[in-house]
Amino acid sequence: MSQFELLIKTITLLNSENIPYMLVGSFVSSIYGEPRTTQDIDLVVQLQKSNIPKLISMFPPPRYYIEEEMILFALEYKRMFNLLDTNEGDKIDFYIHKDEDYEKEKFSRKLEKILFGHTLVILSPEDTILSKLQWCVKSGMSEKQFKDALNVFRFQKENLDMYYIEDKSKFLNVFELFLKIQEIEKS
Repeated sequence: MSQFELLIKTITLLNSENIPYMLVGSFVSSIYGEPRTTQDIDLVVQLQKSNIPKLISMFPPPRYYIEEEMILFALEYKRMFNLLDTNEGDKIDFYIHKDEDYEKEKFSRKLEKILFGHTLVILSPEDTILSKLQWCVKSGMSEKQFKDALNVFRFQKENLDMYYIEDKSKFLNVFELFLKIQEIEKS
């Protein structure tokens, strides 16, 4: 099973169980910007305890590795857990949706995109740029994260809500990095 097939199987389950989700991370920045390989796929989910048995039953061992204890921990502390395809090494990281204003706003701005005949719910391009800039800072000024943000900006700039990005970049303390992206694009 390919990484994309694992994603589709996961999304099919989320949709059938009415679990709200959105794709985030490098997979999404590759959709909006310049494609690059990524080791995992990141999803933000609004998962409930009642969803755990179905999730585990859809991905049984030994083919898959997913731990109920890690899911419960993630739910309690608003962290992440993962699903691993042990045959292929592909991984999906599930981030539990946080009850914070900006997280709620990002989730409300998610978009539906059709990719290879499948409808995917993904983070908006503006929030993808902002998230990549946040990860750039969190990872010690990662060039890879910055380049992802730059490429999304470069490929999507004609359709971006610049006011939103400027406003949120100030709120998220990444405004200087956003200015740097704009300077690079002007040159």
